[in-house]
Amino acid sequence: MNIPSIAGKKLIVFDLDGTVTESKSPMDQEMAEIFSRLLLRMKIAIISGGAFQQFERQLPALQCSSAQLQNLFFFPTMGTRFYRYSDKWEQVYADEMTIEERRKIMESFERVFGDIGYEHPVTLYGEVIEDRGSQVTFSACGQRAPLEVKKAWRGSAQDRRVEMVKALQKYLPEFEIKIPGYSSIDVNHKGIDKAYGLKKMEEFIGVSIPEMIFVGDALYEGGNDHAVIRTGVDTVAIANPSETKVVLLQWLKEMGA
Repeated sequence: MNIPSIAGKKLIVFDLDGTVTESKSPMDQEMAEIFSRLLLRMKIAIISGGAFQQFERQLPALQCSSAQLQNLFFFPTMGTRFYRYSDKWEQVYADEMTIEERRKIMESFERVFGDIGYEHPVTLYGEVIEDRGSQVTFSACGQRAPLEVKKAWRGSAQDRRVEMVKALQKYLPEFEIKIPGYSSIDVNHKGIDKAYGLKKMEEFIGVSIPEMIFVGDALYEGGNDHAVIRTGVDTVAIANPSETKVVLLQWLKEMGA
């Protein structure tokens, strides 16, 4: 794996699932310790399609001082929300969908299930269609499904997401519809992706795109990190959180930390 230099960078931007943690799983202690060391020296932003509550569930191991946490920035739902730390986590902005838009999307999913004869798994783990305010997300096995369940579902005969997206486009031509992760479909306003999120970081954190570096597991064509490439940001493609650790330890060594 080719690891570029961190010299001249002021902000490391991470995808969450598959990069910092396994899908919707807690950060492990080793990653938490690496992040803690980084936050003494660098600003870090995490961007994901998940809601802020998902960040809270996945990052409890990150026990840092207030000063360190002020170098950490959360951009849930593809950057349509921004949270920063003062004495607590505070929402800076939220680019919300209207109630009518969210209702239309949720009703469209129900219509598509009927149109294509889709059957939900027998066992579900939480909501299948989640209203995240600035995004609506379908999770085939439920929002809290264990990783092994989602991995088993992906690519099975039940995984009809490509067919669902095609059917949804008939009802929702004005929205962006994407297939991220193992078992999800995200619906956003047009133009909402991680490139949008990086532009928001530039505006609200005050770090230019050339001063950022992005680390993600889905930078390939069609992956949900791929959009960042059109911003011109430097990128590091990894396959899993273990590879992320290798990259970060190399950068800490480069920084003399």
